[in-house]
Amino acid sequence: MGGEPTHMAGRIEDYALIGDLGTAALVGRDGSVDWLCLPRFDSPACFAGLLGEDRHGHWRLAPVGARDCTSRRYRGDTLVLESRWETPDGAVLVTDFMPHRDRTPRLIRIVEGLRGSVEMRAELRLRFNYGRIMPWVRRTERHRVAVAGPDSAWLRVPAGVHTYGADECTRSDFTVGAGERIPFVLSWQPSHQQSTSRFDPEAALRQTEERWEGWAANCGYQGRWRASVLRSLLTLKALAYAPTGGIVAAPTTSLPERIGGERNWDYRFCWLRDSSMTLSALLRGGFREEATAWHKWLLRAIAGDPGKLQSLYGLAGERVLTETVADWFSGYQGSSPVRIGNAAVDQLQLDVYGEVADTLYLALLAGVPMERQVWSLFRSLMSFVEQHWQQPDEGLWEVRAGRRHYVHSKVMCWVAADRAVRMAEATGLPAPLGRWRALRDAVHADVCAHGYDAGLGVFVQHYGGRELDAATLFIAKTGFLPPDDPRVVRTVEAVFSGLDHGGQVRRYALSPDAGAQCDGLRGGEGAFLACSFWLAEALVAIGRPEEAGDLFARTVATGNDLGLLSEQWDPVTQRQLGNTPQAFTHVALINAAFALSAGDGSQ
Repeated sequence: MGGEPTHMAGRIEDYALIGDLGTAALVGRDGSVDWLCLPRFDSPACFAGLLGEDRHGHWRLAPVGARDCTSRRYRGDTLVLESRWETPDGAVLVTDFMPHRDRTPRLIRIVEGLRGSVEMRAELRLRFNYGRIMPWVRRTERHRVAVAGPDSAWLRVPAGVHTYGADECTRSDFTVGAGERIPFVLSWQPSHQQSTSRFDPEAALRQTEERWEGWAANCGYQGRWRASVLRSLLTLKALAYAPTGGIVAAPTTSLPERIGGERNWDYRFCWLRDSSMTLSALLRGGFREEATAWHKWLLRAIAGDPGKLQSLYGLAGERVLTETVADWFSGYQGSSPVRIGNAAVDQLQLDVYGEVADTLYLALLAGVPMERQVWSLFRSLMSFVEQHWQQPDEGLWEVRAGRRHYVHSKVMCWVAADRAVRMAEATGLPAPLGRWRALRDAVHADVCAHGYDAGLGVFVQHYGGRELDAATLFIAKTGFLPPDDPRVVRTVEAVFSGLDHGGQVRRYALSPDAGAQCDGLRGGEGAFLACSFWLAEALVAIGRPEEAGDLFARTVATGNDLGLLSEQWDPVTQRQLGNTPQAFTHVALINAAFALSAGDGSQ
């Protein structure tokens, strides 16, 4: 059983996503699970080899001596992953999935012999608390049980599979012949629970497939991009935390926006700024139940003092998300630091007030009634906007170089006032309509006076600056100005040409040198994929659908073979960058596809 290849974290695009609506795992082409947090998305990882080395935890299952699988796919419209290896001795299929959980999260791997006889090896290296804690492992009649502190993991291995400890991991060596199916089940539970319930992996596979297929059958999009839209909706569903309805930005932390750089963030939380776009994508896609759950999560999260509204929250609305550095990791391909938690939680980001208002307005249009207590809360938020909209903030991009008067933030303050007026008029609920209308007019005039550069003929990133920013595309998207306004058209065209990065779109311009940038960080980054989809949508709006379709197609093509998109793309190395898969990117894809299909009549 020698000759095993050295395991290293794969390229970001090499990873597939499986999940159970409570957490998610990343599975590489080489059959290795290199990232898994249990029991929640934001729990400490027990497999963290993605951010460091083998010793930080992984679970590899593959033919002996093999590297990447020959092919892989999701089974139909599901998150059931099938990886196939063709070897000189035969062919084997490994099916990976996580059943929709009852109380116990499980990761199931079923090995099926397709042809010949193939020698297999499983190597399980559990390391709790982000790769730091090696558990104590004991053997029971049917399981290997790994325990450390509050965590325990139970590995169920079929009878007859030789399983033993070696090199500080648990190995299983076996041979699979044609027609044989050999299941491995890994369960997590609190360490004070002394046993795990019986479980049928084959029945779980059937049920998991049926539930995903049944959910996907509700997709209401029938346009030319249906496959990409449906995979994006499935990904969005997989990033939803079922107990609360919160949707994480991504299941990972600290995958870099530039290999070797410091732009590495923890995205395992729920951002308010995603809220209206996410709600729109879900409603358009035909998934009202998920949209309603997200809406309810939002209302619970923002309850309280409007002056303490945060840009992001935990899965259940937690507010304390302290950022720390995990200095025991070398980082993904040497990209450090690795961060746990996110300091953006303490920033002032005025745009989130507009996002909340737009979300409530979209929900109202969708038939969700405006309850009086929600309206009372919203009026408190509007009082804060009235008092603070003229302040500088850190903005949409969460810069770490001090506050500025960002145009996007001001536009979203206008959105807050505009949607407040519209909701008050539609519902007849008590409201200071005169003040809100005056606020809407004042913000609009301020942005047009100070956010527009007459010399350049475009809207800029911040007052007094001349830099472009893809976030100014929201000026038309939100209705701040009509898309045929010459200022809007020129801004869209300027973003198209001035922020182009190898056929994709940067969010804003960065200096080519490695020193400190305008956002307070060192080094560069890739193209921001959500911005590319925003631009495609904007091009449709200004009457350039062919260019929009080309850009959309190029951006979809940056996805991996399974249709998963990360946050960013490096057009030079042709590699994905940033946390993956990224909800913000997939939401932008869905909304852009609907805009394109509305334009060509294929929706």
